[in-house]
Amino acid sequence: MEKLSVSLEDYIEEIYSQVLRFGQAKVTAIAGALQVRKASVTGALNVLSEKKLVNYSPYSPITLTKEGENIAKKILEKHENLAEFFVEVLGANQKDAVEIACKMEHIVPDEIFKNMVKLKDYVKSELKSQIKNLY
Repeated sequence: MEKLSVSLEDYIEEIYSQVLRFGQAKVTAIAGALQVRKASVTGALNVLSEKKLVNYSPYSPITLTKEGENIAKKILEKHENLAEFFVEVLGANQKDAVEIACKMEHIVPDEIFKNMVKLKDYVKSELKSQIKNLY
C-alpha cells in the first residue's frame, strides 16, 4: 500500500476514534472534530473508499475496512507512544505532548519510532527501579 497523505491519515485516525466510541462515524462529526468543511470530508471519504480503507456511501454510517483499521491502529499507536515519550522522557505537559505527537506521528520513520519506544520503556523502568530502591 502506498503511503497516505498526512490529511488522509488524520481522517483515518478520526474515523477509527469515532467507530470505537459510537460504532460508526458520521460526516458531520468528522468535520467538527477535524475542523474542516463537510465537503472536504466527503472528498476524503471518496478517496479512502477507492483505496478500500473505508466503507462509505452517502448518508450511510462510515466504518473502516480491515486494512483501514490496521492503518488506524498503527497511527494511533504512534500517537500514543510519542505523546507518552514527550511526557515521560522529556517532561512535556500533556497538552503539548498530544499536539506534537499529532504532527510527528505522520513523519517519524518506523525505525526511529521503535527506538523512541525502547528509550521510553527503559527510562520508565529505571524510574520505577529507583523509586523501588528508595523504600
